[in-house]
Amino acid sequence: MRLTAPTDFEILQALSDGKRNNASNLSHVLDKNRSYINTRLPVLADYGLLERVGPAPNSGLYVITETGIVVADLQAEYADENVDFDALVEERLEARD
Repeated sequence: MRLTAPTDFEILQALSDGKRNNASNLSHVLDKNRSYINTRLPVLADYGLLERVGPAPNSGLYVITETGIVVADLQAEYADENVDFDALVEERLEARD
């Protein structure tokens, strides 16, 4: 997975409380451009870090997944080029089961 640091990790941290949120609110909280946040949310969802939730199918509300929580917790390891980040995430997810 290719993340944009620090923005993607900031998004994950902002959603780590388990509550759902949208690009407009996240852009305000993170002091980032809303259209940029809007481009990152679907990417994070494609990686399985976020899930798009309702009530309406196209509401733009997202919630963090278990994988997203693990990735947020491993932010420091992401920058270490000696670490296989994807393998580390899988290892941590398996340990949680």
